Amino acid sequence: PDMLFTDINIKDFDGIVFVGGKGASAYFDDPVAHKLAQDSLKENRILGAICIAPVILARAGVLKGKKATVWSSEAGQLRDKGADYTGQNVERDGKIITAAGPFAANEFGEELARALEV
Repeated sequence: PDMLFTDINIKDFDGIVFVGGKGASAYFDDPVAHKLAQDSLKENRILGAICIAPVILARAGVLKGKKATVWSSEAGQLRDKGADYTGQNVERDGKIITAAGPFAANEFGEELARALEV
């Protein structure tokens, strides 16, 4: 459903996915987006991000000590926040699934489906 970030109750969803593209950078430092990412893990939900969107997760503090990937130009941002950047097309570390870009979209979707057991 269409709704504002501020209206989302993570308990109503099995997971949250942040989609990349240049517009995703508007959420890099968004406190509501950060809270959604943090709450997803607190509630044991799936948390995904593709393209540049994993930067949102890194800045939310949820990638520290986790394996993750991102669009290659943003790899330094993940490393700076303590993530273990792998450079893989898709990376899963527990409930967190990240993907490097549109070329990895199918694999990302398949990994999300496995995580959601659908």
